[in-house]
Amino acid sequence: MKITKQQVLDNLDTVKEYISEAENKKEEKTIGIAIKNRFTGEIIFQSTKTTYREAIIEKGDADLCGANLRGADLRDADLYNANLRDADLCGADLCGANLCGANLRDSNLYNANLRDADLCDSNLYNANLRDADLRDADLCGADLCGAELMRAKFYGKGGNKVIMKKDLEGFLGALGFKLE
Repeated sequence: MKITKQQVLDNLDTVKEYISEAENKKEEKTIGIAIKNRFTGEIIFQSTKTTYREAIIEKGDADLCGANLRGADLRDADLYNANLRDADLCGADLCGANLCGANLRDSNLYNANLRDADLCDSNLYNANLRDADLRDADLCGADLCGAELMRAKFYGKGGNKVIMKKDLEGFLGALGFKLE
């Protein structure tokens, strides 16, 4: 089908209107962070914020089960009682984060920075903490059964962390030892 010059001129206003509407729609698109499921890629939460920390605050309920948070900057984030089961936090910066009571079961925390993090009573069952920085982290009451702790750093030179006797079996079990 051939379009004549006159047909183009007759429809020029309609074309201009269409282009203007398309440009306005581009501007209306949501700008922010999409927190996606690490397994399916489906969006768990679409935020209007530009940082993961702000996006999690905006979400409010901290149910991030299976979330892909690889490399996320979550320094000093309040993730109290958060559900991060199966989340991918590989390389994430959680320095000083409040993860007290958080569910991190089966999560990937490979090479994560958890320095000074509050992990009291958190569930780290089967979590991958390989190469994680846990210096000065509070692990009081944390469940580390089955956790991968190869090359995890718990303290610097001359560390003097105290471990409670009741937590010793779980801690040694996470390191691959059995207490007899």
